[in-house]
Amino acid sequence: MNTKINDLKVVLLAGGQGTRIREETENRPKPMIEIGGFPILWHMMSNFSYFGIKKFIICAGYKSEVIVDYFSNFNLRNSDFKIDFSTGETTIYPKNKSVNWEITVVHTGDSNIGTGGRIFRTKDYLEGETFICTYGDGLSDIDIKNLVTSHELSGKAATVTVTNPTNRYGVIELDGNSVKTFKEKPKVDSWINSGFFVFNKDIWDYLDDTCTLENEPLQKLTNTNELNAYKHHGFWQGIDTYRDYELIQNLWNKNLAPWKNWH
Repeated sequence: MNTKINDLKVVLLAGGQGTRIREETENRPKPMIEIGGFPILWHMMSNFSYFGIKKFIICAGYKSEVIVDYFSNFNLRNSDFKIDFSTGETTIYPKNKSVNWEITVVHTGDSNIGTGGRIFRTKDYLEGETFICTYGDGLSDIDIKNLVTSHELSGKAATVTVTNPTNRYGVIELDGNSVKTFKEKPKVDSWINSGFFVFNKDIWDYLDDTCTLENEPLQKLTNTNELNAYKHHGFWQGIDTYRDYELIQNLWNKNLAPWKNWH
């Protein structure tokens, strides 16, 4: 692999409003919904950190101040500390010294800005390099190293991770009025975009300030044969609804979280 994985940056799309889970997003962006006391973004960054990736660019938009406040005060929130009021000096005693992330928060516009437009507005922070990009509301046990290797071997401008989702309902096959087979929430045959991308510097030819990544850019990449697919057969769960949130929370509470690869 030519690209050193610990040199990669991850662009996290965290600017949308998340209207389908309004119960949790009235006062915060969806990626800041907490699972086990930590935001979804923290879970994702911990996952990437396991593979040696420590540099993150967060595309903020809707209620960006929540993201700014959380990460600018991250050490205070997650450490013991002492304040000397006579001098104004604060001494921090970190509880988790393994968190040595470099975080750039980019204000990419309000909640109506398209995902492609948000990525485009991070261009100045990426210096023409290969980078990873993902939505800030999906958790997975994807092997990031294998994803990056697949991208490099393809020689293409972009790679999208695809997965077989689980049907939300049981599937019944009938023979007349008799049940022939019954499958409880089986995997479907089709592939879906699970939101973990790798882009090289050519991606900027496909993006602009207002586009939606899933529309024109991905379609153009497909038409020019510049979009590679990395098949992920493991766990992936997008958090789009309150039901999705409860599922993820329950997995964490039962210590059955497949995405938790750190210790």
